[in-house]
Amino acid sequence: MLYREAGQFKSSYGEDQQIFPIRQDRIAIALLLVVAFVVVPLVGNQYWLSALITPFLIFALAALGLNILTGYAGQLSLGTAAFMAVGAFMAYNFVLRMPWLGVIPSFVLAGLCAALVGVVFGLPSLRIKGFYLAVATLACQFFVLWVIQRWGWITNNSASGVITAQTITLFGYPLTSPAAKYLFTLSVVVVLALAAKNLMRSETGRAFMAVRDMDVAASVIGIPMMKTKLLAFAISSFYCGVAGALYAYTYLGTVEPEAFTLDLSFRVLFMIIIGGVGPILGSFLGAAFITLFPILLNLATSGVSHALGIEVPHAMVSNLELIVFGSLIIFFLIVEPSGLARLWQITKEKLRLWPFPH
Repeated sequence: MLYREAGQFKSSYGEDQQIFPIRQDRIAIALLLVVAFVVVPLVGNQYWLSALITPFLIFALAALGLNILTGYAGQLSLGTAAFMAVGAFMAYNFVLRMPWLGVIPSFVLAGLCAALVGVVFGLPSLRIKGFYLAVATLACQFFVLWVIQRWGWITNNSASGVITAQTITLFGYPLTSPAAKYLFTLSVVVVLALAAKNLMRSETGRAFMAVRDMDVAASVIGIPMMKTKLLAFAISSFYCGVAGALYAYTYLGTVEPEAFTLDLSFRVLFMIIIGGVGPILGSFLGAAFITLFPILLNLATSGVSHALGIEVPHAMVSNLELIVFGSLIIFFLIVEPSGLARLWQITKEKLRLWPFPH
């Protein structure tokens, strides 16, 4: 009853093609943005803003970039962390060597550098796909980290390869507080998420999905394979590059090449598998599950051990977290292979018919 479109009429093509055509969705998104931009900075403490919510937004953006490539274009990639590394280190160099540019143009240029690297390593997708393409993108993971460690210009000749991100200055105001960094990250993520949502409804997005569903048929009806696949790699890598820049500037502050290992690429891949391969919402749900759930599980385990008065070794707690976390991932994949976004879609369908059976 609360989620029905009855009485909501569209009188123009513009109204019918809105990003959120249902009034309830528009109200929910508006309330969510008000809470995120106004309430959270006021009530959130330093730990919640710096260690939980900000990394969640950054990983959601990286998962969104991978989802564009894998979920919409059907191209499997294991080089997400490498593209994030390109974004992080190139943003550092643009801010260092061209400070007159400003932070936002530096982040955009860093994303474009990551897009260029993505196009180069996306060339094998013109001949191979599936597991073999994943192996080809895996080469990007090792090659990029090797270049960063061997080419001193990228790290400003740092002996250890560690860089310290400069202070973000926006319109003359330094963003040093956790709330300011959180709001900057949130603004970037919201803009890019809405852009991705709109992109997938455009001609380009439909071309991506046609290549994903059947590339031979897509080629027969006139969709250019080379342009479409390389554009998917470029857009995906751009998103990952911006996420890497945010990872360095608003979350870690000090970054080394070892922060962008293969483990991070698998972590982002698990986010879209759990959240849902395809839907934009799935990137955020998967990032929330992977990022926030282990912390909540750790708090619950500590609470139970204190309540029972049993001193549980830290190593056992860590192993228990991994076991429970892995079991839940397998459970979700068995119960709903389409991810958490599909569960949300089923819930909305039931709300449309409630209180009547279906």
